[in-house]
Formats: sequence, structure tokens, C-alpha cells
Amino acid sequence: MIKIAPSILSADFANLEKDVRIVEEAGADWLHVDVMDGHFVPNITIGPAVVKSLRGRSGLIFDVHLMIAEPELYIKEFAASGADIITVHAEATNHLHRLIQMIKGEGKKAGVALNPATPINILEHVIEDLDMVLIMSVNPGFGGQKFINSAYEKLSKVRAMIKSRGLDIDLQVDGGVGPDNIGRVVESGANVIVAGSAIFNSRDIPAVIKLMKEAGSR
Repeated sequence: MIKIAPSILSADFANLEKDVRIVEEAGADWLHVDVMDGHFVPNITIGPAVVKSLRGRSGLIFDVHLMIAEPELYIKEFAASGADIITVHAEATNHLHRLIQMIKGEGKKAGVALNPATPINILEHVIEDLDMVLIMSVNPGFGGQKFINSAYEKLSKVRAMIKSRGLDIDLQVDGGVGPDNIGRVVESGANVIVAGSAIFNSRDIPAVIKLMKEAGSR
């Protein structure tokens, strides 16, 4: 089943609670929370305090994507703030296996994200410990970017790796996905779709979420 995870990176931060409630009522499955530190990526967004504040106002699964340097320093904080899934970048740590186990040790689901230029073989010895793989289809840091077409092949290869090992884990894609290309994204193997500007910049958010779910299920 296709899951839609609106990214609050494109939400109105002055009305964040309102926007979260809109997507929740519109049928979103998860809430994608982009955490950026201005070091690992060239942008700064939010921290654990905002996640904690939103946690009490939403029943959605909180999918927290850490685009930060030294993520091991903040796993406990984000776990305590109410994250359900914590995704870290393979490029942000020298000890990926240890970091995954740290997330698991907090009782949270663990995901690993790969930037567009990062090869999938980095997953070879950790994928069986994961709950999710996130393929970045844009270079992380800003919303509203164009989908990088090489992500289709990358998704297909990761899906084949998951299938060959008999695993039951999610394959997420983030960046430049909307109603026009979600069908091909899903055909390539993704089952969790992060969408920011395509949803929050729409005049009719419920209609867009419905359209994306329908397009992804064909």
C-alpha cells in the first residue's frame, strides 16, 4: 500500500499546527519532519522541541529525517520528542551500524537515507537491520527542487535488494515527487512518498493527496 508523507519543510511555519491538521484530515499516512542543521545541508529548520510540540497535536506517524552532522549526539532527544521513525544519512556518520543500533535501542524504527550520488552498496551490511531505506531524489537542503531521474534506477535496485533478501521494509523517496511522476516512482519500487511543495503549495491539499494516492495505486 502506498503511504503519503507530507514534508513540513514546505508548510507554513507560522501556522504549523493548522497545516499538520489539514494533511492529517486529508488522509496523509505519515508526517515527514525534515531536520537540518546548516552543516550537513545548507539550511536550518527545526529541532526536538518543535517535534515534541507537534507530537501532542497529531496522531500521524512522525517520520523524522535527520539531515544533520553527528546525528548520534541527538538520537535520544528526537526519540524522546515523539519520533516514530528516525532516519539518518549514511554520509553523516563513520559508524552507520552503531548509529542504527542506537535508534533501535531507543525503541524507534530506523531508516537510512542516501544522497543522489551515494551508491547503494553502502546498504549491503546494514539493510537487514533497517525498517526503511530513503532514496533522495534531490540534493537535500531545500524544498521545491526537480526530481533527479537517476533515482528511478536506484529505487529499482534497492527494491531488488530488499526482495532478494526476503525483507519487509519500506522504501521511501524524497524530493520532486508529485502527481505527474508518482506513478513511475511507485513502479520503480517506492511505497512511501514524501511530498512537500506538491502538497502544501496546492490550493486544494485533500485533492492532491487523493490524486497522488490514486496515481500511485494504478
